[in-house]
Amino acid sequence: MGTPAHPRTSGGPGTSGGPGTSAGAGDAVDLMDFELMRDPFRGYARLRERAPLVRGTFFGRGTPIWLVTRYADVKTVLGDPRFVNDPANVPGMDVGDIRERELAARGIPEEYAPYILDSVLDADGADHLRLRRLVSRTFTARRVLELRPRVQEITECLLDRLEGLGRHGAVDLMEHFAYPLPITVICELVGIPEQDRSQWREWGKALVTLEAGGMAGALRDMVEHIHALIERRRAAPTADLLTALIRTHDEDGDRLGDTEMVTLVLTLVLAGHETTAHLIGNGVAALLTHPEQLALLRGDPGLTPRAVHELMRWCGPVQGTRLRYAAEDVEIGGMPVRKGEAVMAVLVGGNYDPRVFDDPERLDVTREPDGRRETHVGFGHGLHYCLGAALARQEAEVAFAGLLRRFPGMALAVAPEDLERQPMPGSWRLARLPLHL
Repeated sequence: MGTPAHPRTSGGPGTSGGPGTSAGAGDAVDLMDFELMRDPFRGYARLRERAPLVRGTFFGRGTPIWLVTRYADVKTVLGDPRFVNDPANVPGMDVGDIRERELAARGIPEEYAPYILDSVLDADGADHLRLRRLVSRTFTARRVLELRPRVQEITECLLDRLEGLGRHGAVDLMEHFAYPLPITVICELVGIPEQDRSQWREWGKALVTLEAGGMAGALRDMVEHIHALIERRRAAPTADLLTALIRTHDEDGDRLGDTEMVTLVLTLVLAGHETTAHLIGNGVAALLTHPEQLALLRGDPGLTPRAVHELMRWCGPVQGTRLRYAAEDVEIGGMPVRKGEAVMAVLVGGNYDPRVFDDPERLDVTREPDGRRETHVGFGHGLHYCLGAALARQEAEVAFAGLLRRFPGMALAVAPEDLERQPMPGSWRLARLPLHL
C-alpha cells in the first residue's frame, strides 16, 4: 500500500510497529496510544485486518470496548436497533457505574450529568425521534439551500479580513476562517448573539481538552449562559430556533423539558461548528499537500461537491463514534458481542476499507460519481446520521471555492509534518493551520 500524505505531528509515516502488529484479537488496544493517534489511518487499518472485532480501552484501563473497523460492520452497528446509545436501554443493565466512570473521566459534577450524557446524541427510539423532530426542519435540504446566499456572504466577509491579515506573514486559517464561518452560521440559526460567539469557541476548546477540570468549568458556564439567554429570548422573541424551542417548551412541556431544551441548544451549537471547522482545516491541508488534486479542483470548480465527500472520507475529523451498547447478544463479522457490551464504530476504518474503496489511501476528488451520492460513513449512518450533514457539506463547498478563488497561491507556512494536531482519540483535528496566502 502507498503512504497517505496526511500531515502529522511528527515525522515519518510509522510503517513499522504500532497497534495491531502482533497482538491477537483479544488483546486490548489503548486508544490513547501515541502511534495510533499520530497515524490512525494505518493504525486502524492494521486492526481492521487483524479481526472483525478488536478490544480497546481508554488510557489502558477500564472495561474494554469492542472496536468495529470494517465498513459493512460499521454500518451494521450504526443501523441496527439492537445497538443503543443509552446503556439504560439495555434490559437489566445497571448503568450507575458507567455514568460514574464517564463523569469521573471528564471531571464533571453529577448535577451537570444530564447536559453531557442525556443529549439527543445519546437518546434512542421515541425519545431520539421526539428531540430530533423539534429541530430537523431547520436542517432540511431545502432550508439549507435557502441559507446558501448567507453562507456565501459570511464567507466573503471572512476572506476580506483574511486578506488583510495575510500581508503580515502567515495566517492561522483555523483561527480566522475555519472556525468563524460555521460558528457564525449555526449561532445565527440557533439565536446566539454575536457578542457571545467568541466565548462559545473558547468553551468548545475547553470541552475537548484532556486537562482535568477544563470540561467541567466550560460546561457550567455554558449551561448558565443558555439559561440566561432563554429568559432574555422569552421576554423578547425573535425569528430563530431558540425562540421556537421556547414556544414548544412553554406550550407543551411534555414535548420538551427545561433541561432538554438547554441540552439541545448546547449540542446544536457545539456539533454545528466544531466538526465543520475541522473538515475545512483538514481539507485545506490535504489539498495543499496534494497539488495534483488541487489542480483538478482549480481547473473544474464543479468538482467541489465530490471533493467535499472525498475529503470527508479521507481526512474527516470524526474517526470514532460514541459508544453503542448491545441490547441483546449479537454477532458482528462472525464474532459474538454479548448483551451490555460497548462497541465503538471506527469510521476511519470503514472509510479506508479496501473491500469497498479502491486504493483507499489515495486522495481522489473525482472518486464519487456526483456530489449527491455518499458512500463514506464520515457523517455516520442510520437513525443517528448527522442532522447537520447537508449544512456542513454546503459550508465546506463554499469555503473551499472561496479560498481557491481568492488565494490561488496559498501554501502551507510550515512543513506538513510540523502541523500541530490536538491529541484526541477518535478525532483528527488541527490545532492551527498556518498559511501563506
